[in-house]
Amino acid sequence: MSAATLLNVENLSISFPVMRGLFFRREERRVTAVDEVSFSVPAGKTVGLVGESGSGKTTIARALVKLQRVTSGRMVYRGQEISQMSEAAFLPLRKEIQMVFQDPFGSLNPRLTIAQTLMEPMEIHFPQTTAADRRGRAAALLKKVGLNPDCLGRRPREFSGGQRQRIGIARALAVEPRFIICDEAVSALDVSIQAQIINLLQDLQEELGLTYLFIGHDLAVVEHISDEILVLHHGKLVESGPASQVCGDPQHDYTRRLLAAVPSLG
Repeated sequence: MSAATLLNVENLSISFPVMRGLFFRREERRVTAVDEVSFSVPAGKTVGLVGESGSGKTTIARALVKLQRVTSGRMVYRGQEISQMSEAAFLPLRKEIQMVFQDPFGSLNPRLTIAQTLMEPMEIHFPQTTAADRRGRAAALLKKVGLNPDCLGRRPREFSGGQRQRIGIARALAVEPRFIICDEAVSALDVSIQAQIINLLQDLQEELGLTYLFIGHDLAVVEHISDEILVLHHGKLVESGPASQVCGDPQHDYTRRLLAAVPSLG
């Protein structure tokens, strides 16, 4: 793995058991969700991961943050193999790898104020900071994502979908990550709001030197933000390369079908 590579995934496979029986459950067979997938993510760049629902995109994302057990293969982050790493060993890296989720409402606790939402991860990962320090940083984060710091006392239900996604991005930034996984982060938003969120992510990447894995099913959206694109189909990586190459001269029939599904004014 080169010095410029933040993450290297090698022959990653993830399968799930299909159980049979009512009282005495036993494994009947296994379903493979991710099949021998390999890719790398360069530091400071955006790699797009595209495919239809059920292609294995979110399963890979969950594995990278250790919410999903890996069947085989390796995931090497900053030179450390994390696939079999214990939770205690992974904890120092957890703040470096954050996620922005698809549902901007469901991913926020409706009972917590925005201040509590942003300050809670700081309290866990930066216990040496004071409550005043954390609140000040929370206010600064809201401003950074284009929201008024006066909103700290409000709750998620008081915001629009696009505003809630900005709060989700602020929460991911709260622990000063290096690598952010955007799992269908704009697919639930209107087209105009999608563009605003993508522009925000690009501005933050330039300002903070962030690295993104941007997951989506709309190849046009993924192309807009990505330096490189990976195409998944039924758990297999069928095509990869620079975004301009994958979208401009697709080699796999499935990639061509994804491009053909993009709406066009022509």
